[in-house]
Amino acid sequence: MNMIDIITRKKLGQALSAEEIRYFAQGAGDGSIPDYQLAALLMAIRLNGMTPQETTDLTLAMRDSGDVCDLSAIPGMKVDKHSTGGVGDTTTLVLAPLVAACGVPVAKMSGRGLGHTGGTLDKLESIKGLSVAISEEDFVRQVSDIGVAVIGQTASLAPADKTLYALRDVTATVDSMPLIASSIMSKKLASGADAIVLDVKTGSGALMETLEGALDLARAMVEIGTRSGKPVSAIVTSMSQPLGTHVGNALEVKEAIDVLAGRVTGDLLEVALLLGSHMLVLAGRTATPEEARKLLLEALHSGAGLAKLKELITHQHGDPACVDDVSLLPQPALIRQVRAKREGYIGQMDTTALGLAAQAMGAGRAQKTDTLDYSVGFILPVRIGDHVSPDDVLCTLYARSTQDADKAEAAIRAAITISDTPVEKPPLWYAIVTKDGIEHFV
Repeated sequence: MNMIDIITRKKLGQALSAEEIRYFAQGAGDGSIPDYQLAALLMAIRLNGMTPQETTDLTLAMRDSGDVCDLSAIPGMKVDKHSTGGVGDTTTLVLAPLVAACGVPVAKMSGRGLGHTGGTLDKLESIKGLSVAISEEDFVRQVSDIGVAVIGQTASLAPADKTLYALRDVTATVDSMPLIASSIMSKKLASGADAIVLDVKTGSGALMETLEGALDLARAMVEIGTRSGKPVSAIVTSMSQPLGTHVGNALEVKEAIDVLAGRVTGDLLEVALLLGSHMLVLAGRTATPEEARKLLLEALHSGAGLAKLKELITHQHGDPACVDDVSLLPQPALIRQVRAKREGYIGQMDTTALGLAAQAMGAGRAQKTDTLDYSVGFILPVRIGDHVSPDDVLCTLYARSTQDADKAEAAIRAAITISDTPVEKPPLWYAIVTKDGIEHFV
């Protein structure tokens, strides 16, 4: 096999064979192909695209470039959920306990936050003592015992993707649909779940800002799943504003606890119920999403979901007392309320700018080596379309210093428009994509 021939074929717009793609992925994973040749092929793929079969072959080759988690020892149909990333997106901490409380095992490998998006692992680590670094053996045992675990991805999971992802970032090839879809799905398939529900975000804080782009990505990933023999559904949801009202690691854990305790409803709960209902359907627990939603609401109202979250925290060596007393979560040095200062209607939000404001406060990372302050962030009680008066609270800042709070206040004010005329509330979700096509469209 000759890498120059492979680059030439793709440069000319020809389809690569499964064997050629495996050679490329293995070379990326084990370092036997130099970066300059990998980069050349990435650019050829960016310019000429890939067929659905090529994209699937690349996904499977990247999956097989490292370890594939074996969850066969866990009874039942294991269903995973993956989000393409957003701000205030705390759905995993709500839906994983609820789905597990309904009898469907959730064996979830999650990631960390980078840039304007938050990471589930960082949120969980704001709980005193909690560990996300669990061996695969203990991971399988925990899911078998209590039905749920959320851990970090192992270093040996899809190593080809790690190499190619880093190269894409510095070669202007990030915006390639086959490369985006195969990157996400290679890690999900390597995680070992029997079925996958994808939350594909669209809007000002999303990877895919346009609805058309989000639908294309959803279709591509569902097709990869179908060609790989895995049931996959994708739901296109809105990231035109933060999903939850809390942004920041400990704050988002608090909001998840409040939701599971029945103290809070709203968009975060609704999206968690939507995604969770499709997880139950793919697992065969119910025949329809409507039946699944009823089961999830029963688990919520009975307290079973909250109890399951406490079990997860306990088994992962965290202090479960924070579930009963959220003040035990990390607390900031300074809390400041920011007023609207004018009357009107909440208009557009620059959700990426809001996420970056939280990052600058210390809640997120600009680089992977950055240290987080789990206590900082902000609560944003207003939603697009809400009417506000000058004295109404626009947001509450949780900051390390007055200087940080001043910068965050300026950034948040700049990211939120207040209109003189009424503003229509955006939909929470737009479409459900399955192997049969778009089932629903809002």
